[in-house]
Amino acid sequence: MSAWTRGLLAVVGVVVALGAWWLLTADSTDPYVPPMVEVLRHAWEYWAGGEGRPHLLSSMANLGVGLAVAILAGLVLGLVIGQQRWLDRALSPTGEFVRAIPATALVPLAMVLFGLGTTMKVVIIALGCFFPVLLNVIDGCRGISPTLHDTARSFGIRGPIRQFSVVLPAVYPRAAAGIRTAIPLALILVVTSEMTGSAVGVGFVLTTAQSSFDLTAVWSAIVLLGVLGVLLNLLFDLVERLIDRRYYQR
Repeated sequence: MSAWTRGLLAVVGVVVALGAWWLLTADSTDPYVPPMVEVLRHAWEYWAGGEGRPHLLSSMANLGVGLAVAILAGLVLGLVIGQQRWLDRALSPTGEFVRAIPATALVPLAMVLFGLGTTMKVVIIALGCFFPVLLNVIDGCRGISPTLHDTARSFGIRGPIRQFSVVLPAVYPRAAAGIRTAIPLALILVVTSEMTGSAVGVGFVLTTAQSSFDLTAVWSAIVLLGVLGVLLNLLFDLVERLIDRRYYQR
């Protein structure tokens, strides 16, 4: 199937979904299910150029910083732990214990330790997104062929050059899979961290709209989150294609 065909099918799917939503809600008088036109109008007016823009920018800034910290820490620690078998075995039980704790369950503790500001939100996002990247990088290091290590050693490739020219290219596919898993988690956690003790962000707007029974605003925020998830995945797809092109050429 060509890229044009896949793109056309994707567009057709979106059009069909929007058409079905419009038909099902066009004459809706149910306060819990407002018409699609009202939801989209509110989303455009509030989030694109209205009062919601500062909240959106705040959420995106927290998401970007938290995700960047998680990716960097996951890559560095994953490379270290994955290439040291004794360290991998020593930290594996502790890592499994911490990984089993949902990041959302740590929100009250993070509020006590870091307050109600930006630091708390970034820590929650970074912690939740850290383990998918870390575990995939460790698994990628485990899967490197011993022959590859022996070849690099025989040519005297050591130190940072070995990491950048041998280990990282071999680990890259698994690291990319971990980052792709972390992106939707970051979006979930940025909203969750803003729902309690916060006065700014998409999560704050969503909670305020729910408590005031403004269901059009609730649907508007939900639509926004869906659009953000799609855009973040498309952006990562673009970056991944650029990296893949160089990776497979090399």
